[in-house]
Amino acid sequence: VAFVLGFSTVFVALGAGASTIGRLLRVWQEPLAMVAGALIIIMGLNFLGIVRIPLLSREARFQSQGKPASMIAAYVMGLAFAFGWTPCIGPVLGPILTLAGGRETVGEGALLLAAYSLGLGIPFLIAALFSGAFMRFLGEFRVHLGRVEKAIGALLVVAGVFFLTGGVQSASYWLLENFPALGRLG
Repeated sequence: VAFVLGFSTVFVALGAGASTIGRLLRVWQEPLAMVAGALIIIMGLNFLGIVRIPLLSREARFQSQGKPASMIAAYVMGLAFAFGWTPCIGPVLGPILTLAGGRETVGEGALLLAAYSLGLGIPFLIAALFSGAFMRFLGEFRVHLGRVEKAIGALLVVAGVFFLTGGVQSASYWLLENFPALGRLG
């Protein structure tokens, strides 16, 4: 839990920062959406293996000599995890930060990244509760990770194209017209 709180601290701060900067950059919203769309497509192509960005494939490991970590150490490791993994999860985090940058208030951007952190943290919490069974599952599921990565890449390319073509706005209007209850969600 402390580990998840550590990385959540960083991601929520990033969301709040993106919202603050986003308010300043609204004047450039259309060109920035085009740049964001292009970057999202490049990240998707990286997942698909068509374009390789070495920075996104870097890895660092920490060895603990087998001692259990304290709550503070777990929190600090969560902070370090967020900074160390940000390039790895950049293809997913980038579009979310872009959305946070477009929010009206800092709180809305922070809330968006809090939801992201919760989604990222749930598998860690489940893994902690069921680590033995989870490690066995992960060992068996590992053969499918390449396909999962390709699916995420394809979805990112589609999202990038939507950013470039205005499809996000069109999809939003379509959803609100066909599912009016969505307009009352907040």
